[in-house]
Amino acid sequence: MGMFSESVDVACNPEGQPVSLQWAGRRYSICAEPVRWYERRQWWAEESRAPLGTGPGLVDHEIWRVQVLPSAAGSGAFKDQEEPLTLDLTRHIRSGRWRLLRIHDALRPRTA
Repeated sequence: MGMFSESVDVACNPEGQPVSLQWAGRRYSICAEPVRWYERRQWWAEESRAPLGTGPGLVDHEIWRVQVLPSAAGSGAFKDQEEPLTLDLTRHIRSGRWRLLRIHDALRPRTA
């Protein structure tokens, strides 16, 4: 599993669930039901003060685990990919910006 903190562009449905993303110049479609959870962050190490009433976004990270396949409009080399790539994304609650946190399948050996 690779750890990252890289900006990604994510398109969501009206309920706020990711449906596609653009990363490293490529477009990907979500190919399975995404899973969402929240993780505590060490806000006391990153923030000098926690203003009253700022729990969401300060205390918790919203994390989405998604499985993606390159969109058909991409290059031919990616159209034939059969196995989805599993990514963990986080959305900053105040700004709405998305970041890539983890790539789960990046180091798995491929067989010929």
